[in-house]
Amino acid sequence: MRKLLLTTTAIAFVFTLASPASAEFTERNIRVSNGINADHPVGNGIEAMQKCLDEKSGGKLKMTAFWGGALGGDLQATQALRSGVQEAVVTSSSPLVGIEPALGVFDLPFLFSTADEAYKVLDGKFGEMMDEKLAAVGLVNLAYWENGFRNLSNSVRPVTKWEDLEGMKVRVMQNNVFLDTFQNLGANATPMAFGEVFSALETKTIDAQENPYVTIDTSKFFEVQKYVTQTNHAYTPFLFLFSKAIFDTYAPEEQAALRECAVVGRDVERQVIGDLNKKSLEKIKAAGLEVNVLSPEEQARIREKSMVVYEKHKAEIGANVVDAILAELAEIRK
Repeated sequence: MRKLLLTTTAIAFVFTLASPASAEFTERNIRVSNGINADHPVGNGIEAMQKCLDEKSGGKLKMTAFWGGALGGDLQATQALRSGVQEAVVTSSSPLVGIEPALGVFDLPFLFSTADEAYKVLDGKFGEMMDEKLAAVGLVNLAYWENGFRNLSNSVRPVTKWEDLEGMKVRVMQNNVFLDTFQNLGANATPMAFGEVFSALETKTIDAQENPYVTIDTSKFFEVQKYVTQTNHAYTPFLFLFSKAIFDTYAPEEQAALRECAVVGRDVERQVIGDLNKKSLEKIKAAGLEVNVLSPEEQARIREKSMVVYEKHKAEIGANVVDAILAELAEIRK
């Protein structure tokens, strides 16, 4: 009898080890809002993240992605997370500065020189510090995904140093940091809705615009521009945000799975967007545009020139935040 009892217990123990999902995971449908379309590399990230969740949860944690702002704009969706009525959103940092002003640090010009620098900062101690700030306003940041670098195109001349921007009419987003950045470099910064940019470039109402390579490619700006400079003047991440009110109700195993799988999705999304940018750059070159890269020396020089913009916006972002990211970057660049 004792032998039979031990055998039964052993079998039950092995069965428990073989099927942990049954005890630790609940059937859930997690709604994920996105402002971009399903064919964006974020879609590849969501797919990879879901595959990871399927494996960890035994198929119990399911995500339903809503694309193109179907659940509202990024700010509206993020507020829904804070209210606990929606689970998740993938959003750029820029629209959320009204919720957490510290996110404005990512709008600062010439902050990162390379994607590798950005990854080390975002995936390291500084990223953790920002995560704590987001948690304080009801948001759990699962991982920093890729939005990417913005670069300059124009129809006037190659830009190899900041003085080449003197007098150039450059379209920028309606963002005070971007306005101050280009005005400080001597350009005539012109806020303009994105939908108006192509015709404005075509009619020479403006000389230049700034966007990631993929946008320059897909918007066919290469048809009305002559020069492209890899300035890497702005890098804004996507954040995979989860409602803290909802997240806190999940089992520890579910929380761990979401965090781990968001990183899996992040790595895939970063790779896809990197490959896509390379392909877009090749298409831009094939269209006959002259492409140049700012030298490391000029990157350092233009960053120094832009420090006045950092000082102007330091108080609203948080002096400790600006100082912390610059200190971490200084360590990385040693």
